[in-house]
Amino acid sequence: MIADTYSQEEQEEIERRHRRLIKSWQTRKESQDLEMVDKAFYFAVEAHKNQRRRTGEPYIYHPIEVATIAANDIGLGRTSIICALLHDVVEDTEYTLDDINAMFGEKVARVVDGLTKFEKMEDVESMQAENFRKIISSLSYDIRVVLIKLSDRLHNMRTLDSMPKHKQLKIASETLYLYAPLAYRLGLHAIKTELEDLALKYTDPTIYNSICKRMEEVREQRMNEMHSFIVPIDDELKKNGVNARIVIIERSVNSVWKRMKEKELPFEELYGAFIVRIIVDCPIEQEKIECWKIYAILTNCYQPFTKKLKDWISFPKANGYESLHAVVMSKTGNWVEVQIRSQRMEEIAEKGFAAYWKYKTDERIESGFDEWLKKAQEFINTQADNAIEFVDNFKLDLFSDEIFVFTPRGKMISLPKGSTVLDMAYHIHSEIGDHSIAANVNNKLAQLNHELRTGDQVEIITSEAQHPQEKWFEFLVTANAKSKLKEGIKEYRRSFRDEGEAKFNEIMQKIGLDPSKANRAKIMEEEHLNSTIDFLYFVATGKIDENIIRSILKPQSGGNTFVRYITFGLLGNNTKDKDKANTDTLSSSGEFDFNVATCCNPIPGDDVIAFNFPGEPLQIHRSNCPKAIQLSARYGNNIVKAKWQPKSEIAFLAELKITALDTAGLLNRMTDLLSNEMKLNLHSLHMEAKQDLVEASLSIFVHNTNELDNLIDKLNKIKEVQKVVRKNK
Repeated sequence: MIADTYSQEEQEEIERRHRRLIKSWQTRKESQDLEMVDKAFYFAVEAHKNQRRRTGEPYIYHPIEVATIAANDIGLGRTSIICALLHDVVEDTEYTLDDINAMFGEKVARVVDGLTKFEKMEDVESMQAENFRKIISSLSYDIRVVLIKLSDRLHNMRTLDSMPKHKQLKIASETLYLYAPLAYRLGLHAIKTELEDLALKYTDPTIYNSICKRMEEVREQRMNEMHSFIVPIDDELKKNGVNARIVIIERSVNSVWKRMKEKELPFEELYGAFIVRIIVDCPIEQEKIECWKIYAILTNCYQPFTKKLKDWISFPKANGYESLHAVVMSKTGNWVEVQIRSQRMEEIAEKGFAAYWKYKTDERIESGFDEWLKKAQEFINTQADNAIEFVDNFKLDLFSDEIFVFTPRGKMISLPKGSTVLDMAYHIHSEIGDHSIAANVNNKLAQLNHELRTGDQVEIITSEAQHPQEKWFEFLVTANAKSKLKEGIKEYRRSFRDEGEAKFNEIMQKIGLDPSKANRAKIMEEEHLNSTIDFLYFVATGKIDENIIRSILKPQSGGNTFVRYITFGLLGNNTKDKDKANTDTLSSSGEFDFNVATCCNPIPGDDVIAFNFPGEPLQIHRSNCPKAIQLSARYGNNIVKAKWQPKSEIAFLAELKITALDTAGLLNRMTDLLSNEMKLNLHSLHMEAKQDLVEASLSIFVHNTNELDNLIDKLNKIKEVQKVVRKNK
């Protein structure tokens, strides 16, 4: 029975959504399962009866939709659907986890607990990071927490229009930084894609709407081209007895935008906005043979771009993704991307985790997903207490793209993209990492900071005389390696304990002071040391010597403390004064000090986001800036409403990248446009010739985006200029 607090129309809508939820439930439904889900449904309806969403709709719509996404889009079963229906009950109503436990059992209560946010805690740097760490930590005991949370996030993103702008930016940035990569790692391609598109809609609405419009304009023409393209392929597949279907896929808005940025191409010149996918239905043991057979048929029909071939069948991704990606030239002179995969691969690519477990019972199926989950669980159990560090390291180690490298004996090792020789050494074993001196990479000597690439064969060279060093942190990418290096340094320094104690006692006796704990603590505080192990190591190795100890404990005898203080003070003041000068120049109202971020160089007319940290000027970023997205994901509560109120006399730095033909007089034409025609102040101009082309990096002061757009338009009209791109866009 549904409470009378809902109108008749709302009661009917709730029941309609209930029926849709049951219909979308893909796994086995027995009568007992249906009874338990119905019990949870009506319990949630009653618990949320007095709550409304910002739109005015009954709050219960939200948990029903989350449960429907979990059931339909991910393919989860009874327990997950129940938990999705109840996921906000403990957080938002008077019911407790004990109540949930009593009514639905310990398993449901534990998942609901994992989905319940922490209450506001004092002395916590970032509640967002604390709550995300709680969700991620559930990977060590029940992955359903993460899957339901992704369902929750997807529905929140679908209904984000009703939120104020600063809340939209906070939630969208958090989604881009954390939840979309998490969906990707779990193989939930459809959810990951929708999350990214919705996030782009709010972090950069101008770009989002522009690409949507362009896709609409070319859709009919491109689809006709694709249909013509697949006709000869389809004919050849049938002639060769290959049981396959061909579908045309439209790329997501965010995917198109990423490709435009990476290739620095306008939409009109970008291939791959529409792709062809060939899906073969065959037994598991025939998959590789059939996929490569289709590739051979494809290249008989069209000329391939061999450098663009990607073999994710021989090297599946950690999220279980398998496919062949090829690029071929169509008869219309356009490059076309073609993806080739089996029906099983298609299900795993689209449904991810749930589809993977559907095939898990077949012993012939191997996937990197188990290894990734094991890595995640190990990571959770070994990370530091700081939640922000936890989140950043998790993203770095477990969200990054992968490379595959080989040991001298041919064992394949998966590492995050960007990993170095030293990362691999520590991945193999701490002892190997601690004693590494170099490596043979493809039979060539390489240093410890050499970045590895897929296919490299790596032999680590070690020496017993080598020891771990602090400067190595600069060589490392993975959090796991950094953690092992930290332990290695501590262990190495511990071996100097006795020598350090003896030397410290000798120095203290010489200067006539007691080697007491109080004196030791004073030196450690002055030298910013938290560990006795580090202190004794520095004494033993002479980094803390008699002069330093005298200057701290007997400043009147040497005066060194005063000299050191003045030196650092002057450096600090100079830096601060320089920053302050920049701030004063940019201040538009006098009400706030603010710094315009150099990572994205926002100018009036850009969508901006501001961060307010205690004791610091406001930080102003473009809303689509990667750094701003990272800050929003960590410090959403520090976002403040920001709107440009520019003054015409204030100029802002903008950077352009220009590609042009290398001809005489080009530089004169560009500088004449800047100085004489547009009266703009040039900050810097760097030009570099590459064969017949010139690449120029131009930094210019402009007053707003209209002025910048006008400059770009005029530069493009110079006949030699091929392309003009705003940097950090």
